[in-house]
Order: sequence, then structure tokens, then C-alpha cells
Amino acid sequence: MCDEMIIKQLSVFLENKVGRLNHVAEILGGAGINMTAFSVADNSDFGILRVIVHEPERAQKLLKEHLFAVSLTDVICLKIGNKPGSLSSVLKILEKEGIYIEYMYAFSEGENANIVIRPDKLQEALDALKRNNVGMLQSDMIQ
Repeated sequence: MCDEMIIKQLSVFLENKVGRLNHVAEILGGAGINMTAFSVADNSDFGILRVIVHEPERAQKLLKEHLFAVSLTDVICLKIGNKPGSLSSVLKILEKEGIYIEYMYAFSEGENANIVIRPDKLQEALDALKRNNVGMLQSDMIQ
């Protein structure tokens, strides 16, 4: 597997209580770990914080020490043009390969959009994206 194109994402389970998200931010910030991208999904009982950091293993260990339920998940981070139709063209590549996107989240800055995806077939998605010259961030590019 092409490890340099795989990004490790933290998935942190949070009780739906005031201050729980901030507690994670304080712990990571206090340790000098920057949250590069994140998404929060919730239901009535708990939330899932999905976060990209530059030291995922260290962050995972630190959060576990503070009694958070946390796991590491492999994801891909795309870097595409921030213009109409860019996302659709990438999703079409994955659709043609029969690859399902379990979830995704994105952020844009200027002319670029960064999209974190969790495909059901990670290696097949990487191969298809490379064949079609889709830009991807490498793990050493995460700050």
C-alpha cells in the first residue's frame, strides 16, 4: 500500500456535554498539536470528532491518557481546484471504479480545495486517483 498518500485521522467519541470538544482542543493545543482539519457529527447521545493532526499517534496516546475513546483511521486527502465541477469530476472517477465514499469533509483556501475522504476500498481509490492524476496530500505535508 502507498503509505505516503494515506493520512491518519483521529476519530474521537464525545459525550454530548458542554465543553467536551473544547477539552480535546485544550489537550491537543497544550501539547503543541495543531488540528489541521476536523469535522463533528453527532446524534442525541454522542458525537464523533474526526480530526487531522501532524502527529496522530502521539495525539491518540495523549487523548487516551485523558480517557477519551479514540481510534486511528486511514483516509485520503485530495487537493483539487476550488472551482465548480472539480469535486464532481473526482467523484465520477471513484464511481466508475465502484468505490463508495463512507464520509468526507472539505475546506478550501484560495484556488485550492482540500477534501478528506474515507473510501470503502482505500487502495483501489488511491490507484484510481493516481491513474487520473488527481492531486493528493502526503502525510508529511500535514502541519
